[in-house]
Amino acid sequence: MSDISVKLPDGSGIVVPDGATIADVAAAIGPRLAKAALAGKIDGRLVDTGRVVTDGAEIEIVTERSPEALDILRHSAGHIMAEAVKDLFPTVRFGIGPSIKDGFYYDFDVERPFTPEDLEAIEERMRQIVAEEKRFERTELDKLEALDAFEGQPYKRELIEDLPEDATISTYTQGAFTDLCRGPHIPHTGFLAAFKLMKVAGAYWRGDSTRPMLQRIYGTAWFSEKDLAAYLERLAEAERRDHRKLGKELDLFSFHEEAGPGLVFYHPKGTRALRILQEWERRELYRRGYEELSTPHVFKADVWKTSGHYDFYRENMYFFQIDEGEGREPAEYGIKPMNCPGAVLIYQNDVRSYRDLPLRWFEFGTVYRHEMSGVVHGLMRARGFTQDDAHIFCTPEQVQPEVAAMLDLVDWAMGTFGFEYSAEVSTRPEKSIGDDADWDHATRALTETLDARGLPYEINEGDGAFYGPKIDIKLRDAIGRTWQCATIQVDFNFPMRFGLTYRTAENTEARPFMLHRTILGSMERFFGILIEHYAGALPVWLAPVQAVIVPIADRHLDHVASVRQRLEAAGVRVEVYAEQEPMRVKIAKAQQQKVPYMLVIGDKEVEGDLVAVRERHEGDIGAMDVASFVDRVCGAAQL
Repeated sequence: MSDISVKLPDGSGIVVPDGATIADVAAAIGPRLAKAALAGKIDGRLVDTGRVVTDGAEIEIVTERSPEALDILRHSAGHIMAEAVKDLFPTVRFGIGPSIKDGFYYDFDVERPFTPEDLEAIEERMRQIVAEEKRFERTELDKLEALDAFEGQPYKRELIEDLPEDATISTYTQGAFTDLCRGPHIPHTGFLAAFKLMKVAGAYWRGDSTRPMLQRIYGTAWFSEKDLAAYLERLAEAERRDHRKLGKELDLFSFHEEAGPGLVFYHPKGTRALRILQEWERRELYRRGYEELSTPHVFKADVWKTSGHYDFYRENMYFFQIDEGEGREPAEYGIKPMNCPGAVLIYQNDVRSYRDLPLRWFEFGTVYRHEMSGVVHGLMRARGFTQDDAHIFCTPEQVQPEVAAMLDLVDWAMGTFGFEYSAEVSTRPEKSIGDDADWDHATRALTETLDARGLPYEINEGDGAFYGPKIDIKLRDAIGRTWQCATIQVDFNFPMRFGLTYRTAENTEARPFMLHRTILGSMERFFGILIEHYAGALPVWLAPVQAVIVPIADRHLDHVASVRQRLEAAGVRVEVYAEQEPMRVKIAKAQQQKVPYMLVIGDKEVEGDLVAVRERHEGDIGAMDVASFVDRVCGAAQL
């Protein structure tokens, strides 16, 4: 047998016997790497450690420190779980089982729903399979062979039927269990060191509500028990910070099934905080040359047909008929899922010149989208929400400077809350309008602006809006989770479809570019992120109640009224706890409500015209006069 040469990522080479596998290459490099080899790459393509290498190929060994490692581990964990379910429920029919962020799931068609006791039994059987260190063996089949291999598994056969006739189909077998899969997988089941099954949910086959409902088991998998424990603690912390729970405890908002899922009812405190957030942004937008619009919530269907939403977004919209009067046909109207057409109609209302551009128009516009009830999630994904939208009409030369200014605005907003953030550019989706040249020009405008700014970004292929590419900004919160918020889009489509023009310096007509952008995104979603980021303890400037005054006895109420009057005159948001309750109860109530300051007033404070101040984190910080306290609140609330 002759030797062959392969290249390593550092530029060096190594000689191995012809027919060597990725595992053999790892062993030739060193025993430690041989033990740690999880998978490999041949010329950049992920493969199993058993895959044979070729002469001249570039080889990379994947270990648990590699970016792809957890995805491979979790996908393998899904196969191990599927084997355990097959052992315990022999008549099960299998759906799909991918890895996902922080874990994996698998869909099963079983005779009855899984119970918590079933999950415990499945976990125990998985531990046994892990201990047996069963190897994952890959087999390649043609389409007919694959259909035969999955006789009695209708969901697998449906997936196979959708593949081309000449497709090469791979399966993976561990022990006596075989599954349809592209791979790669860990070398054997013993690599799965730490895992836990989390929950069961219903899931329609292929996401289609007309297809069978399957049982979806979610799990998580890690390379060590320490990592698993840390993840479970992060989940527990996220549960403690859950905005839905805190929103109820802090009396900020509620949802009502009789009104419909995904529709938010803001209570006085929640409404106040949301308005403060909007005013904070509104002041900055005016300072940066924006003007504010307000447009209707419904337009005739003709507007949505012109915009393209009627054809490309109809399933996410709400349409209804309005009787236009005697002798006239009823007209179809659509509730707006986006604010864009309102700005376009206002642009059309006058003749525009290059001297007018750029026009920067913003709107806190409420929109409604038909989200499936199963994906509605508190403020994070609602059916009705308000966006801090803006639409900029500009010349081609102004596109990049305007995008750069939007990124400056993003940086200002994220910096206010101390958020780290990253960018993602989404390109043309399969369902889209416009020609390739326009899409290429618009995409370059975004990427070149990011490059000039030095802001790293990833490309998200095919996830742009149907009318143009976009930049998505993703922030990182206090416990390390990422959230999508700001969006910047270049739109060459709306100006074309609505026939927008402006007069050039040469007195000719030209088509403007239209830029769409949000900075916070959905105000509901951003408010929910803030609640969880701060665990309900909103910054002083944003807190709906900044101070609670607590009289020790009824004889102090007159002085409390005077203090409250002076604080409110200075702009401090105040509540008084005058109920006949013990002091410890009032203190606990203020702490539970996350109020930044509590002001205790007794005989000594009345005599000296003082307030005894407790800060929600620091505790007792001493007595001070009202003016000094106002200065403290205003300093803490200064932006």
